[in-house]
Parts: sequence; C-alpha cells; structure tokens
Amino acid sequence: MTTGIEIFLLTFLIVCAVAVAYLKDLLSAVIVFGAYSLIMAINWQMLGAPDIAITEAALGAGVTTFLFIATISKTRRSE
Repeated sequence: MTTGIEIFLLTFLIVCAVAVAYLKDLLSAVIVFGAYSLIMAINWQMLGAPDIAITEAALGAGVTTFLFIATISKTRRSE
C-alpha cells in the first residue's frame, strides 16, 4: 500500500529526471541531479535498504555533485 509521501517522492523523482534532461544550464542540471540523488536515498531508506541509502547519499548527492560543480567552476560558461 502506497502512502501520499511515497507518491510525492516518486513524482518528484520523475520531474527531476525530466528536468535534468531538458535543462540547458549545466549548473542548474547538476543541482537538480543532486536533489534527485537525495530523494532516491530517501526512497532507498523507505524501502528498507539503509546501506544503499547511505551510499546513494554519500556518492550520488555528495561526492558526485561536488565533483560536477568543481568541474563546471573550472570551465568557462557560455552566455
């Protein structure tokens, strides 16, 4: 049985995935990707997989987002 919060989180995941695909600004796409990873970590926790949730939060929302932002900051952005 699904609850309202689960439906909200899954809807938010779909919106984030579509938004990342259509965003032209790289920094905005990285921020949305970080939000996607964080919501995915919450979903893993709700499914009863805390080890995967911690890994997703640390690598997906943490390290990967940081590396993407660091890379974007080292390159020039076209206006």
